[in-house]
Amino acid sequence: MPEVGKKVPKLKGPTGDGGELKLDSLKGQWVVVYFYPKDSTPGCTNEAKDFRDLYPAFQKRNTQIIGVSRDSVKSHANFATKQELPFPLVSDPDETWCQAFDVIHEKVLYGKRHMGVVRSSFLIDPEGRLAQEWRNVKVPGHAQAVLDAIPAK
Repeated sequence: MPEVGKKVPKLKGPTGDGGELKLDSLKGQWVVVYFYPKDSTPGCTNEAKDFRDLYPAFQKRNTQIIGVSRDSVKSHANFATKQELPFPLVSDPDETWCQAFDVIHEKVLYGKRHMGVVRSSFLIDPEGRLAQEWRNVKVPGHAQAVLDAIPAK
């Protein structure tokens, strides 16, 4: 698990648009990696829309956004198209990204315990180091809080 101030792991994964994203290929810009439980669920949809709506402001701050969940590439493609998402969604069915950022934890849903993705976001600086992290995220206002953490040019 990366610590604030330390380099993040070199990760790659398939994206909903049929490509492959390599995290270390984004050096030189800020990167937001946000982990969410499931495509097309209410909270995850609202979070994606919030990042989408603020995307032009993130771009002005030289920032790339990446969404990550365990959903399939096909699910990501449908979700991104339906919600008009301008940023890539990485499919992580083997939990490589999730484990690297330590976002898989026991959760309780309707009284049942299961292992799931804890909604979390990570801000990576242009040198590839973790600048800030948010764990157990509540969706309302979160995308704006992440944007506010990135220095304006």
